[in-house]
Formats: sequence, structure tokens, C-alpha cells
Amino acid sequence: MKSKIIVLSIALTAFLSQSCEDYLKEELESAESAASYYTTPQGWEDAVRATYAEMKNFYGPEIGWTMTVFGTDVHTNGADGSHKPINLYNGELNPAQGFVRQAWTFFYRGINQANAVINRSTEVDLPEDVKTARIAEVRFLRALYYFNLTRFYGDIHLTLEETEGIETTANKTAASEIYGQAIIPDLEFAIGILPDIQDDLGRVTKPAAEYLLGKVLLTRSYTSFAAGDDASRAETLFSNIINNYGFELAEDYYELWGLNERGVPVGIATAEDNSEVIWAVQNSKQQVDEGLDGQGHRAHLYFLMEYDKLPGMTRDIENGRPWKRFRPTNFQLSLWDRTIDRRYDETYKHVWFANFEGNIPVWTAEEAANGFVDVSLVGQPKFALGDTAIYIPGPGLSDAFDEEAKKSTRYLVVTPDPQFDADPWFYTERVYPTLNKFIDNTRPNRQHVQGQRDYIMMRLGEAYLLRAEARLAQGNVAGATEDINVIRRRAAWDGMESAMEVTAAEVDLDFLLDERAREMDGEGHRWFTLARTGTLVERVRANNPEGSPNIQDFHIIRPIPLQQIDRTEGGYEQNPGYAGSDT
Repeated sequence: MKSKIIVLSIALTAFLSQSCEDYLKEELESAESAASYYTTPQGWEDAVRATYAEMKNFYGPEIGWTMTVFGTDVHTNGADGSHKPINLYNGELNPAQGFVRQAWTFFYRGINQANAVINRSTEVDLPEDVKTARIAEVRFLRALYYFNLTRFYGDIHLTLEETEGIETTANKTAASEIYGQAIIPDLEFAIGILPDIQDDLGRVTKPAAEYLLGKVLLTRSYTSFAAGDDASRAETLFSNIINNYGFELAEDYYELWGLNERGVPVGIATAEDNSEVIWAVQNSKQQVDEGLDGQGHRAHLYFLMEYDKLPGMTRDIENGRPWKRFRPTNFQLSLWDRTIDRRYDETYKHVWFANFEGNIPVWTAEEAANGFVDVSLVGQPKFALGDTAIYIPGPGLSDAFDEEAKKSTRYLVVTPDPQFDADPWFYTERVYPTLNKFIDNTRPNRQHVQGQRDYIMMRLGEAYLLRAEARLAQGNVAGATEDINVIRRRAAWDGMESAMEVTAAEVDLDFLLDERAREMDGEGHRWFTLARTGTLVERVRANNPEGSPNIQDFHIIRPIPLQQIDRTEGGYEQNPGYAGSDT
């Protein structure tokens, strides 16, 4: 995208290590030019860190979650937010949409940063093995950025050279060529150079590069331009990751998220704490100083319902700051059999305890007349601080609350549908089952948006499911079933492991997609998964009531941003179906 890539010559965003913690951190280097600074050893190393920095603009803030969670079969929109068109697939999902534009810009800026590191490596006085190792890192990052661009936008501009000034011409290269000329060669180079582990947490490793290449090949295996047996090679890569690096599944699912067995946060799970994590984007654990990490992991904001406006509640750190962006679809909530599967119970919040005395409801004379409470208690609080204020029983348990049970319960019970006339407490865009995976009660105050969690991009649990997908693509249903059962046994309540196992007769792509929804709920992969497998349109139509009326076949890719078209000499071809295209 030559028309708008400018080298970061005035402000270089860099990850600089500090002695207290061995991971990559952001600081700002200013008043330096690329020409003078990038050719010094320190400047070139900072340029490498700046290539990592572009991940922070997508992986953690609202844009990344919106582009990958919204508009799928398992999550739809909550009440708030200005990017609902990405879920609704209406006319506002167009070339001017803000997140569509920003994602394009962030990834191309990262690509140009990688190109700058590679191009200027010949001018830097560092040992060749050091330079080669760093080049392997930025080539991995360049592959990641191009992979995301092709998945989101299809055929796009390809350049492997640094753009030092403003250019107004651009090509539109077929995605197949970008895979063959950039993504796969970059990852193969990285695999040949990178170490199994890195001293600095957050630097890319060989297993991370193998993981990304496996996902790239698996994605390409569904297309008409697939070269060779991509699914077979992907299976080999995931098998290597599963068997040969010492990664292990967390013993209990909830441990991945720093929760206890009731889905309550007991701390922040970090990449270094967990043997299941293959690669993660690191975030500062010193958030009281906001300068340490301007973005952070913000998913703690987006999946929460509006608990702070309900009886007995006010906003606090423990329960989070509810931005009400993403709520689970009824389809998603139907997927768990909670009698044998622990994942819903361990990652959704069920109970909110009263923390605000000022709006605790009182028993009414009408309730006393109906026999719900003794008349002597009329006018008395229904519950006290610290008592249950809100209960969302969730799938499989809501039916126990009929009209009489809801009216007579001291605390608020929220069920999927109204149980009686004028029942105000049922699922809406504001009140709904709340995914608690990303809750962050270590923030310094209740308004703080930068979360401390590491963004888990690759983990062993998904590696098993990706290998299952590769095996299914080759007709190896038995092998796919074996991989799925590894994940399901881990997810079982104690003693229910056999009941959680499935047979090969039950396993197909639809079952695997459902299993991914159970295991990977909210983790930022769903849109890519459905687009890759060619199931996005049919699954949104079947399971997302808000997106269903509008989604069309062309929505499997996003529109080319308007600014790219306007700033390119002679224009730039729009993707089919969107305003400005010929079809």
C-alpha cells in the first residue's frame, strides 16, 4: 500500500527491555530519523521492537476483538459501541468504516517497519548471527501482518521493500501470490533460524512460527489455489508442536484465565505461568503507570453485561467496567452440556454480590399479599451488602425459575425469556450471560481500561483442534476424533471424562466448529475460523439474528478502505459487493 506508508522517522515506537522484567516493553523514541538511527546497533534493535509494537494496536484493544468476535455465529452486539455494522453487515460496513480502515493501516505500517529492518540490516555493525536472528523475527511478523490482511481483504498490495516517502501507486496482488512470495517463505525462513525458546518473553520462537505456518497452510488448503498437500503439511507442523517442545495442557481449563473453578478471578494468568501457552503478546504488569503500556489487554471491558445499573450494585474493580460490546448468541449458549462439561461454569459469571446499599430493593405490600414474604418484612431490604444481588443461572438451569420462583426470590434472577407479564429481568442487549475469561481485577481503579493480561495468541488446546481440522481435511476422521477427545476430557467434570468423549460417527466439520466455540469462546479466532472454512455466511444466517438479515456471500472479506482508494493514483479496485466495486 505505497500510497500511505511513511517510515516512522519522527516517532519510533519501541519495545525496550528493563532490568526488572525480561519481556518486551513499549517506550517512545523521538527526534531521531530512520536514516541515522536505524543504522546504529541500538537503533536497529529498537526498529525490531517497533515491528512488534504494531501488534499492540490490534491484539488487545477494541479493534481486534471487534474484527474477530463480531459478526459470527457465537457473538452478537450488546447495547453499546459505534462499530455494530461489523456485526450487522448493513450498509455502514463500507469502505469508510473506522476499524476496517485502521486494521489496514496498522498491518501495513508493521509490514513497512519489517521491510525497513531487513533493508537496513546491511548497514548495521552487529554480528551476523544476531542480525539473522532478528530478521527471522521480523519476517515472522511480516508474515503475520500479511496473513491478516489477506484474510480480511483478499487480494491486496504486496511489497517487500521499505517505503521511505509518500508513494501514490499500488498494486493488487492475488492472495495466492502473497502466500507464495511472502507469507510462506517468511515463515519457512523463521522456522530455520528461530530458537525453541527466547530469553525475552514475547519474542517469537520456532514453535510459534511452525504454528502460524500450520494455520496458513490449513487456511490455504480450503482455496482453489492450494499448492500441494497443505493439510498434510499442516498436520505435521501441529504434531511437532504437540509432541516435541514440552508444551502441556493446563490441568484445569479455568487455570488458563487466572480464575478459580467458579469462574471467579484469583489473579492474572500470564504466558510464563502456563505450559499451554505457545506464544503471547506481553502486556505490562505495572499498570498504575499508564506510560508503561498505552494499550494493554482490554477484553475485560467488552463481554460484560450492565450489572452496575441493577439493584444492589454499583461499578467496582472486582466486577469490571461493562462496555456491553459482545453478548453470546442463543446458539452459543446452547452448545454446552453442563452436566458433563465444565467450561461454561468456569468461564461465565453467575452471581453478583451486593456492593451498594443505596439501591437494594425492599419487600412490597403486594409481595406480602401474594405470600412471598411475611407482612412484617414489608419495607425491609430484600438482601444485605455481600448477599447475592443478581443470579444468571444460564443454559440448562434457567427453566427451574418459573413465574412464582422469580417473584419470590430475594435477589434478581435473569432468565432467557420473560416468565410472566411485566417481567423486566430477561436477556437483552444490556443484561445477558457474561463471559468472565478476561476479567481483570488487578487494575488500579474501576475506570482503568488498560488490562494486564497477556494476549494469548497461540495455545496447545487450539493446536489439537487445528490438527483435528487438518486430519478431517484428509479424511482421517478417527485421528480428528482422537484430538477432539483430548480437549473434551480436559473439559469434563471430574469423573465425567468418558461421558465427554465422542465417537468418529459424531465428528465432522460442523461438530469441530461447535467444539471450537466451546473451547475458544471469545478468544479472537472465530471470524477467521468461519471465513477459512467457508461457513461464515451460513452460520451467521442460522445463528446470529442481528447479522442474519443482511449478510451476503461477499462479506467473507472486508471492503478496501476508502482512504486507500482515494490516495492511490488512478484509484484502487474495490472488493466485490461493496460501494465502488464493479460487481
